[in-house]
Amino acid sequence: MNVFCRSVASLGLLLLPALSFASAQTAGTPAQQQTLPDAPGTPRPAPSPAAQPVPPLPAAQTAPAQQTTPAQQTAPALSSTAGSSSAPANADEPVATIRVQAREVNLVFTVTDKKGRFVTGLHQQNFGLLDDGYPPLSVTGFKQQTDLPLRVGIMLDTSSSIRSRFQFEQQSALEFFLQVLHANDRAFVEGFDIQTDLAQDYTNSVGMLNQGIAKLRPGGGTALFDALYKTCRDQMLTLRDENAVRRVLILVSDGDDNYSRALESDAIKMCQRAETIVYSISTNVSPSKDKGDEVLRQISEATGGRPFYPTKIEDVATGFHNIELELRSQYSVQYRPSNFKSDGSFRTIYLTALDPRYHVSTRKGYFAPRPQ
Repeated sequence: MNVFCRSVASLGLLLLPALSFASAQTAGTPAQQQTLPDAPGTPRPAPSPAAQPVPPLPAAQTAPAQQTTPAQQTAPALSSTAGSSSAPANADEPVATIRVQAREVNLVFTVTDKKGRFVTGLHQQNFGLLDDGYPPLSVTGFKQQTDLPLRVGIMLDTSSSIRSRFQFEQQSALEFFLQVLHANDRAFVEGFDIQTDLAQDYTNSVGMLNQGIAKLRPGGGTALFDALYKTCRDQMLTLRDENAVRRVLILVSDGDDNYSRALESDAIKMCQRAETIVYSISTNVSPSKDKGDEVLRQISEATGGRPFYPTKIEDVATGFHNIELELRSQYSVQYRPSNFKSDGSFRTIYLTALDPRYHVSTRKGYFAPRPQ
């Protein structure tokens, strides 16, 4: 998002005491025989910030002159919160360099209480944020985000292991589309076993999505990590929306993978690179969670989503309903990170509510762009 700030007025976001934290959970060594392309960059430990607590920034603060870059000098005027602005006089000049100099991160997150209920009505001063171990350079916008257009894909496990549960998956997916799709939203449907089957590409038509769901047939092994990697690469990373959108995948599976060439860490890194939130709905309804359930949890939490574990197969629809509620109960914050380098590295994100009664769910980090 090419948003530039002439000032850093109205920074209400409280900054936490300096913390150091480990690299993203998704770091891993690519498989030696991996034939899928690796996501660029490898998660690295975040640098340790200063030992002393970082004080809150004042309500209005002017950036030091020595930090002003030529790109910032030519940036259009913009208030400290997100909003529209008139085009600059030099709008015809190339913007590639400016995009690197004034990188802005758009972070979508949800807040729940100790009982898992969504918490709304909070303000930016209720949160603390560190990007790669450092407070942000500036905060340019904060709001409760209920109307951001969705780019959502449903990935249905069509392997033999879920044959008896497949009809409930189909019915629940259709009901989700009926409830969640708004005029500016787009969605697609995909099945996967040892290969992916894009039954319906991006559309706003529930009827076409329903036809795509009806086409899918179960059978075959399960290449979950390959499917997730490929879907984020081909369906999410390639999106070219002019305005901000929320990229979401809903993965309905038992989490068991017996055929992938990609590793779980490879799939997660590609989701992070594509800035895609993954919600997972387990189709394992046994009394105890198994290895597949843990896989779903790791994928969801690393990307800012949540796993759902129905207690009976009919409750798969409840998982879809909970995701619907969460998508319409989110916040967004836009900020410019400190110490930013366009080196393709993984930058960790630590966002927390200052009130210990609340829990924040968001992605664990993002990949910086490589130099142009």
